[in-house]
Amino acid sequence: MFAVLKTGGKQYKVASGDTLQVERLAADAGETVQFNDILMLGGDKTVVGAPFVDGAAVQAEVVDQIKGEKVIHFVKRRRKHSSKRTKGHRQQLTLLRVTDILASGGDKSGVKAAVGAGSVAAVAVAAAPKKATKKAAAPKADAPKAEAPAAGGADDLKQLSGVGPALEKKLHEAGVTTFAQIAAWTEEDVAAMDEKLSFKGRIEREGWIEQAKEKTQG
Repeated sequence: MFAVLKTGGKQYKVASGDTLQVERLAADAGETVQFNDILMLGGDKTVVGAPFVDGAAVQAEVVDQIKGEKVIHFVKRRRKHSSKRTKGHRQQLTLLRVTDILASGGDKSGVKAAVGAGSVAAVAVAAAPKKATKKAAAPKADAPKAEAPAAGGADDLKQLSGVGPALEKKLHEAGVTTFAQIAAWTEEDVAAMDEKLSFKGRIEREGWIEQAKEKTQG
């Protein structure tokens, strides 16, 4: 029996005993996680979801948290003399071993759902200030921890590579108004903001954090 599951925006065909690498999940080595977004089940009878198969699930054991092979990004900007940047990147991955494929009853198994690390970081940051809601307004539920507007007015975020009026507006709506906030982003903040802006990997490709640091130091 095999299943086609969806995680991290990708689809994987798996069978019991298979090992696979997926985008980093919020789980420790040795934990068992469950994928509930099952697109298809195969075997004696093929079941295709619409879009997912009700009650189906894939359970897997987390073997380790690893990094993918190094990828080199080379960016050269047009009409700007001597403006180029070479940067290496290693994708954060989770190594899994598939332990079981459930054709039904996945919604009642009680096994921890497989959730991306970026999503969990956003939820954890949002939950932190709940105790202080009487004194100050809580930030948006999925906002990274470095998004609180800083005093002293907003910066012109359009000075960052690839940021236009529309993207600047989205950043403002997310509470990001200054270069200092962007310069202080962590890997978890970048992952959460990638999901919020729907431009996965753009922050690293364009080098926003490095540019923001230069502008705050300058």
